[in-house]
Amino acid sequence: MLIDGKQMHIQITKGQVGRYVILPGDPGRCQKIAQYFDQPEKLAENREYTVYTGFLDGERVGVCSTGIGGPSAAIALEELAECGADTFIRVGTSGGMQDHVKTGDICIATAAIRQEGTTREYLPIEFPAAANFDVTLALRDAAQNLGYRYHTGVVQSKDSFYGELRPEKQAIAAQLQAQWMAWKAGGALTSEMETAALYIVGAVLGVRCGAVLNVIWNADNDAADTIPPDATERGVRAAVEALRLLIARDR
Repeated sequence: MLIDGKQMHIQITKGQVGRYVILPGDPGRCQKIAQYFDQPEKLAENREYTVYTGFLDGERVGVCSTGIGGPSAAIALEELAECGADTFIRVGTSGGMQDHVKTGDICIATAAIRQEGTTREYLPIEFPAAANFDVTLALRDAAQNLGYRYHTGVVQSKDSFYGELRPEKQAIAAQLQAQWMAWKAGGALTSEMETAALYIVGAVLGVRCGAVLNVIWNADNDAADTIPPDATERGVRAAVEALRLLIARDR
């Protein structure tokens, strides 16, 4: 759906961002991410969507915010794919679930638990929300190259932020707490809100998606004031380095 030749929500046209796009949730992070590009340029700002473009190693790349949650992330992915992008890396914040997943670590999501509603309108719940292998491998290699403490594995995607933070206040407290313990028992690394939607929509569209999540606290063990000052930057640097690796490997 186009308005004056532009995508309805992200407000750009085909070819403006190139194949490779980084997807933060927060619009305020887009300019900071774009500063890692050569010749960064702001293309659009509409609702929760802020879009920049630039170049990495001579290849046009982009950054587009997705807002909070699966519905707005799905819209961004759909419209970016319409504009010609085919490789996406989500960069976001998350709350660690396992005791060994510490504040300041990064988690590379190989798959996501579909505890949200958006993906049910794309594929049956039995279909797994899995990352693209090439993107995941590039993120792992990037984390190793940068010397970051990282984890790879399954993450939890949900719709209710406060359902995680204070489940005891919800009407279905027992169900939420039981699910949380089940996800932990299965080894889920960290909790966030968009990855499952991106992986499922990406599967339907036939594009490559991966995700790297900054752990800004451990949901069971840490206080919010323990967040290191560069915690949200580690995932960004890993994503940029991963794009460089993908560009070189794709060539």
